[in-house]
Amino acid sequence: MTRTGGVKPAKKNKAEEPELEPLCCCEYIDRNGEKNHVAACLCDCQDLDEGCDRWITCKSVQPETCERITETLSDRLRIPWLRGAKKVNISIIPPLILLPVFLRVASWHFVLGVVVLTSLPVLALWYYYLTHRRKEQTLFFLSLGLFSLGYMYYVFLQEVVPRGRVGPTQLALLTCGLFLVLFALYRAKKNPGYLRNPAGNDRSLGGDQMECLNRKGQEKTKGFPGTDKSGSLNSRTLKDGLTGSSRMLAGSPTKVKEDWCAKCQLVRPARAWHCRICGMCVRRMDHHCVCCVGESNHQAFVLALSIFLLTSVYGITLTLDTICRDRSVFTALFYCPGVYANYSSALSFTCVWYSVIITAGMAYIFLIQLINISYNVTEREVQQALRQKTGRRLLCGLIVDPGQYNRGFLRNWHLFSTLGTRPFHHPAEDIV
Repeated sequence: MTRTGGVKPAKKNKAEEPELEPLCCCEYIDRNGEKNHVAACLCDCQDLDEGCDRWITCKSVQPETCERITETLSDRLRIPWLRGAKKVNISIIPPLILLPVFLRVASWHFVLGVVVLTSLPVLALWYYYLTHRRKEQTLFFLSLGLFSLGYMYYVFLQEVVPRGRVGPTQLALLTCGLFLVLFALYRAKKNPGYLRNPAGNDRSLGGDQMECLNRKGQEKTKGFPGTDKSGSLNSRTLKDGLTGSSRMLAGSPTKVKEDWCAKCQLVRPARAWHCRICGMCVRRMDHHCVCCVGESNHQAFVLALSIFLLTSVYGITLTLDTICRDRSVFTALFYCPGVYANYSSALSFTCVWYSVIITAGMAYIFLIQLINISYNVTEREVQQALRQKTGRRLLCGLIVDPGQYNRGFLRNWHLFSTLGTRPFHHPAEDIV
């Protein structure tokens, strides 16, 4: 009797709980926890109304208002989907709209082409600097890169292939190169080697052990600018550049010790860094561009760069050979008379120059990667050496050799080829 009496109220309470109605394809739960509809994306937005009113009356809009408008629009920008509308990252939209518009406008005249193709890299670098300064994650550059590949291939199929100068074998090679680039990018987007926060292990540690671990982290940060008397770092000193200077022991410049990350609350091995964009520590972190490049995906990143360069140069060669016949590739790139006579040739020529700009930027990154691999140094360590004015600088700073991990050209490339295959418990000197 006691058991049945105790079970019945539980069933009654469960029955009394209100059941959530299933969402249709155009409905969603917004950031305030309320049900909303895709069609009402611009309704009930006081900040947007206020911003429009101030803009019409030629009054300045406060930055806080602009941020609230952006947050509201990013929350309401969704596409219909099964069991509720899915949220779309607003940073992927500008490349999808602006890139075709800019390239087609640049195809109208030679002067417009110079202005547009010069301004595009400047705007991309400005946005890159802005997002990295704010430590924001964005899909803008991933969207720009993938859409650029797709749009260049689309223009090639629509404007170049119908002219009859590109054979089936050449088209198949270009298509295979494109798919190989996408596959390499997919591999490069995987886990770069994140260091997991041992939160589960910390729970099993006693209070004395945790206090001892924190004391070790504070002792490593004593003497740094911006530390308090206890040795703990403030918000400014938690930047990645300052933690790198605690990696060397005082009496032995080649002996590396483990470092304590105050943000992730973990002990990281040598050559591991904290990524401000990802918010996690990465083993042998190189840099963060479209994705974080570390120990586990550095090879895939270099492979993606090499395949992209080969595919891009091949596509540029085929296009110039089609629209500027009987001329060498280099000559046709700078002198192709009559290319603006019809819109098809002008668009193809503009896309060629856009591809050349992108390829030149990727070639520079690829060259830096080859140099760093040859000297067994990461880009993060190069920036650290430049800030601290340590290491050898060759070719006007193009080559920076701290000398800490350099073991010779062949040994460095062998270590890079086996990157990620070594157990994590190996000594720090064996970690590439």
